[in-house]
Amino acid sequence: MAWLLLLVLACIWGTSFILMKKGLVVFSAMELGATRVSVAALLLLPFALRHVGRVERSRFKWLAVSGVVGTLIPAFLFAYAETKLASGLAGVLNALTVMFTLVVGALLFGQWLTGLRVLGIALGLAGTVVMLLLGGSGGTDTPTGEGNAWYGIYILIATIGYGISVNVIKYKLGGMTPMAVTAVLLLLIGGPALAYLLAGTDFLHKLSTVPGAWTAFGYIALLATMSTAVAMVLFNRLIQQSTALFASSSTYLIPIVALAWGALDGEAFNLWHLLGMAIILAGVLIIHRAK
Repeated sequence: MAWLLLLVLACIWGTSFILMKKGLVVFSAMELGATRVSVAALLLLPFALRHVGRVERSRFKWLAVSGVVGTLIPAFLFAYAETKLASGLAGVLNALTVMFTLVVGALLFGQWLTGLRVLGIALGLAGTVVMLLLGGSGGTDTPTGEGNAWYGIYILIATIGYGISVNVIKYKLGGMTPMAVTAVLLLLIGGPALAYLLAGTDFLHKLSTVPGAWTAFGYIALLATMSTAVAMVLFNRLIQQSTALFASSSTYLIPIVALAWGALDGEAFNLWHLLGMAIILAGVLIIHRAK
């Protein structure tokens, strides 16, 4: 079951990067991030209301931490990164989640950090440098038609947040059902996201006046439904059934799916990108095989 969940998650999350790219054709990164979180929270609102009264008060702070650093902030960071970074490359950089899951686990939760795992982390970061500094950003393949490889830094920051969230769910929210964790987590961050979307952006104006806005919103709604609401429930279940490190290993397959969608959309992928991806995934492999 754990391996099946891993494969399903890889397919869902690997598709999320092309969906963000399509949504950014009309909406800004801030609008996309807020819409993604808001729609996901509304979808799971009935479940949240059913579970919220059963949650121990001491756990709300950990749900809020996981929600903010593992869902809310990354939703904006990934969207902002993809304004000037090809979707396939964003999917590859997502593999850094494994590195930071391990680093956060070692720094804050007492996990053992061996020499081989340090080597794996170093390789992952080296692969990132190769991809972005030598391979570039994807140029005209981005939604804005302009590339900037430094925007990959936003994804690096987002994966640090993912690493924190994975460890918090594993070590601080054990015993809660995956649906309860996901629904209540989204309840805590969904309200602020929705308020910002409606009062602080041009989302409603664009939706009613800009050609293609409803199509772009459809991509974002699909992103919110599958990659945020459904995938988070599956991921939280996977964390509880396995280890935090195993749960983050969907990053082996996510780059392949993301690059395939990018290729179908006409994105270029050069030899430096391929080398960078190979180095990153080699680092991930070392981390998983190191004792």
